[in-house]
Amino acid sequence: MKFEFATAGRIVFGAGSSADAARLTAEIGQRAFVVTGGQPERFRSVLDPLRRSALASAFFRVTAEPTLATVLAATREARTAQCDVVVGVGGGSVLDTAKAVAALLTNSEDIFDYLEVIGRARPLTNLAAPCVAIPTTSGTGSEVTRNAVLGSPEHRVKVSLRHPSMLPRLAIVDPDLTLELPPAATASSGCDALVQLIEPFVSSRANPITDGLCREGLDRAARSLRRVYERGDDRSARTDMSIASLLGGLALSNAGLGSIHALANPIGGRFGAPHGAVCGVLLPSMMAANLRAAEADLFGGSVGPLYERYGEVAHILTAGASRDPEAGIAWARQLISDVKLPRLRTYGITEHDLPPLAADALKTNSMKANPVKLTAEQCAEGARGAL
Repeated sequence: MKFEFATAGRIVFGAGSSADAARLTAEIGQRAFVVTGGQPERFRSVLDPLRRSALASAFFRVTAEPTLATVLAATREARTAQCDVVVGVGGGSVLDTAKAVAALLTNSEDIFDYLEVIGRARPLTNLAAPCVAIPTTSGTGSEVTRNAVLGSPEHRVKVSLRHPSMLPRLAIVDPDLTLELPPAATASSGCDALVQLIEPFVSSRANPITDGLCREGLDRAARSLRRVYERGDDRSARTDMSIASLLGGLALSNAGLGSIHALANPIGGRFGAPHGAVCGVLLPSMMAANLRAAEADLFGGSVGPLYERYGEVAHILTAGASRDPEAGIAWARQLISDVKLPRLRTYGITEHDLPPLAADALKTNSMKANPVKLTAEQCAEGARGAL
């Protein structure tokens, strides 16, 4: 067995820890470019100290999932302000924007040199500028991943800008910042966190370190996801989900993802569907699709190990009631009903759209770590279960 593990240079976790953001950022850089979301007033406890300090040189608001144009505009502003550190305070879209700006701030070549799928996928010429990531949702784990997912409306896809140096220099995870997250956003981000613990656990690149992270995160998500959806002010549940999200980010960054994320990217790119909600609604049907594909692969030898992995997932999700993978699928199906995730048809997706979406999914980086090789037909059939 051979594997490696890499993550953010420093992780600070705990209620109220974001109050130290200005002081900790000042240890990394002198002029900060601060990326925020559409409602920055919600996070004055973080942003006001940055504004009062001599550190913050420019602010940039991200009000939708980031596109190439968003990131290029932000990078121009960061260069004009001569910033040497980027701070992201927000959800996954904000953190991905911050990481992409940090990457481009030190690299002036065409962005298509570095993009996957629609670009040349070359490594960054220079190391990314330091980035401080402060999540305000519990889902993407972007504060400890080495890529940024960006939309290209012209190509109708979402693609990654990826490099080891894009791992944030500092991640500050403060569960208190998630207390006012509305139920729908809590459900969407929470389901994303859940999927990002299951996919790395069954991944073809899973290793003992990521396995341990996934087991711990799954246990916390299983007991707290519904609870935090129903009672957003439950600090214990919010802490569980912040930890689950962080552990999922650590796991996926080192063990990869799978068919659910492979489908979610083209679905988001073509239909503008929210990433976490799409991942969540795909979860039960794509778990089933992977198992069916393994069973059909009579000579591949994947069905036994995969059955065992999904059996352990089921055991954790059902609080020890069953090791049958079908019980895990049933648990996931009930969850998406309980937290009212929209079906794929809500976004205008039809049967006719599934084959091209599946074909695009097979080309993504996420599919490379799927535990079993899926055909386009198998992938489309799995997505059909989420229509």
